[in-house]
Amino acid sequence: MSLNLLWFVLLGVLLAGYAILDGFDLGVGILHLAARNEKERRLMLNSIGPLWDGNEVWLVTFGGAMFAAFPDAYATVFSGFYVAFMILLFALIFRAVSIEFRSKRDSQAWKRFWDCSFSGASALATFLFGVAAGNALIGIPIDAHGVFTGSFFDLIRPYPILIGLLTVSFAMMHGAIYLYLKTEEDLQQLVHRWMWRGFGLTLIVYMLATIFTLAFMPEGIRNFHDHPWSWAIVVLTVLAFANIPRAIFMGRPFYAFISSSLTILALVFLFSFTLYPNLVASSISPGYSLNIFNAASSPKTLSIMAIIALIGMPFVLCYTVAIYWAFRGKVKISEHSY
Repeated sequence: MSLNLLWFVLLGVLLAGYAILDGFDLGVGILHLAARNEKERRLMLNSIGPLWDGNEVWLVTFGGAMFAAFPDAYATVFSGFYVAFMILLFALIFRAVSIEFRSKRDSQAWKRFWDCSFSGASALATFLFGVAAGNALIGIPIDAHGVFTGSFFDLIRPYPILIGLLTVSFAMMHGAIYLYLKTEEDLQQLVHRWMWRGFGLTLIVYMLATIFTLAFMPEGIRNFHDHPWSWAIVVLTVLAFANIPRAIFMGRPFYAFISSSLTILALVFLFSFTLYPNLVASSISPGYSLNIFNAASSPKTLSIMAIIALIGMPFVLCYTVAIYWAFRGKVKISEHSY
């Protein structure tokens, strides 16, 4: 495996880790306003309170790795998506502030404001992640010099919006399944209904996105024709997704969460495989696309980074496992809770 391909795979791993881990706490945020009372809202916040900031480490690491491994693609993406990324950054910051500020005053109006901010920022951030993925698949206007020549409104197209809606619906379902694992009694029964509604909505949007991709992006399955074995991943994706309602119906929420996580992992693989070898596809001309070869750092840089990743990634994994193990079990409210 070449160093260029190695770093493309590592970026995929980091993206999948972020999508799985931060996906459920973004989903909890989206569902936050559906809670019926103060106790339920606090339980929902405490279910992700010790975890959400650690989950975002995967996003920061992904950005840093892309900057170091593929600087030209990083520069083009950030210049092209500048306004969208500033909105995304604002949403992520406002989401964090909402979690921390909500309990600082014993005022219903104060708490209601931060509840709405938390839920709205979670939905907006999730939607923008999906829009970015949709634009990466369908291509953005990049010229021969790797410069983005469009505007913010060129990024707001039907297909990226559809992928954004898919991302939001999937996060809702993923978050609801996680909440079911962490809650008890009345809130758990309410969450049970959210799981079914989330799955139904995700199924509809998933089918629309698949139809749209096959009908209007025939070049998107080029790699699948060249590598027939990859269709096995498509089949596994469908099977993992189909196992979610089966596990919910059988009363096995942990298996439903595993199936949801595996579906996200498979979707990230399919997204990366569809793009390969491109990092940023050009809608002007395929020859202008930035790929893992013409947008990469020098071989020496990639090799040094590989050594650093080999040393650093185990620490990230161990930290993640330790935190989840320490805060396992049903969530409780105490004097130190949110």
